[in-house]
Amino acid sequence: MSYKRPAFRHPDAAINEIGFHQKDYEGALSTLCAGCGHDSISAAIIQACFELSIPPHRIAKISGIGCSSKTPTYFLANSHGFNSVHGRMPSVATGAVMANKDLTYIGVSGDGDTASIGMGQFAHVVRRNLNMVYIVMNNGCYGLTKGQDSATADVGSSGKAGVPTMFSSIDLAGLALELGAGFVARSFSGDKNQLIPLIKAGISHDGFALIDVLSPCVTFNNTKSSTKSYTYVRDHMESTSIADFVPVKKEITASVQPGESKTIEMHDGSKISLSSIAEGWDPKDRLSAINAIHKASLEGEVLTGLLYIDAAQPPVHKLLNTVDAPLNSLQERDLVPSQEALEEINMGFR
Repeated sequence: MSYKRPAFRHPDAAINEIGFHQKDYEGALSTLCAGCGHDSISAAIIQACFELSIPPHRIAKISGIGCSSKTPTYFLANSHGFNSVHGRMPSVATGAVMANKDLTYIGVSGDGDTASIGMGQFAHVVRRNLNMVYIVMNNGCYGLTKGQDSATADVGSSGKAGVPTMFSSIDLAGLALELGAGFVARSFSGDKNQLIPLIKAGISHDGFALIDVLSPCVTFNNTKSSTKSYTYVRDHMESTSIADFVPVKKEITASVQPGESKTIEMHDGSKISLSSIAEGWDPKDRLSAINAIHKASLEGEVLTGLLYIDAAQPPVHKLLNTVDAPLNSLQERDLVPSQEALEEINMGFR
């Protein structure tokens, strides 16, 4: 069951560059548990799309099964949507992206939906560099089926049942790096100042972008012994840097030395604080990012922020050399070769 939000808009509510209010990016009222981190992620997606001035009807949101996969109901009500079966969101997204590359694709999944039944599909959507942002709402448990451990639950941690996890966990950010992803980030549902810019950057990235968001389950996995709880993540969160997302405009340059912080004024008059990351960390060096994730894990820390980016990787449509027009817009005359073209093709095999 879902509930519609009131249509009232404050007369002084801000509008974006294309004339939409933030409410135009909202969905139905959430029916998730009060305090669920997933609702904070939904709010961050709404804010990111509003600030990027993307027309809602030019966005496609695709999900699998789970608490996380219910959330597309709660944002972007005027967008295209498809709720697929458990673990199969990547294949549905692949078909949609191949048919119409002109839409903005947001895939929403959970740690069970991705790291267990959907692991094979996740691996292949990464290696194909599908042009989409893939958001994992990671709470370390199966919230819809009473809180069993998921594959991302850390060894020794325990949820409401009180039984420590016996098996090693799957680190989706580390796995994505190993598989060759060109954009890998991790964040926390309780840190909107970091999460919103990361979502904006992921949407703007030309290719596959993974954002693994730790999102505590307040009902089944928010105990003191859970490494996915609000308390644990807040106490052990280590950010790679302080950054913001700046849309493409006239270049603003600044020199920030390692370990230095500097405030820069943007085109709209707003200001951002830039902090240069320490020596030895390079978000464009895949090995450096993998090592940093492993080091943080060994020290019991949660590494967040933009972990790795490679803007030069060709997305799937460039790899396959498809036509400029979306495939779903092609007419019969575009798809059926002429007799002369067939003869030329046949001559190539003789």
